[in-house]
Amino acid sequence: MLVRLLYASRALDINDNDAITSILAHSRQFNPALGITGILCYGGGVFLQAIEGGRMAVSELYGHIQKDPRHKDVVLLDYEEISERRFGGWTMGTVNLLKLNHSILLKYSEKAELDPYSASGKVSMALLEELMATASIIGRA
Repeated sequence: MLVRLLYASRALDINDNDAITSILAHSRQFNPALGITGILCYGGGVFLQAIEGGRMAVSELYGHIQKDPRHKDVVLLDYEEISERRFGGWTMGTVNLLKLNHSILLKYSEKAELDPYSASGKVSMALLEELMATASIIGRA
């Protein structure tokens, strides 16, 4: 049974680029063996992440994320059973919001900034879909 989980969190230290690098390195190292794929969007101290895989693997990973000291204010935005992966090409794709056309963010929120806390899970997922469609995702590793 495949599932997709979408969550938001805040970085404990928004200026800690090492934490982001560490999260990505850890994801890319361990996700393939767990059958986990996904995408991580980061900007302004906010994470928006979609993870896909088997129900137990995704649930266990989300449990670890909730306890991870690099995150705070972890909020589940959406969880659904899926028939196929949307982010199957990425062990953990990333989006560099500093190089992003801010009109994309403005299309899905009140301001041209990443704020999944003020949007529904469906709107946040639509943003990730558009980021894929506009080739804004980097790091296909």
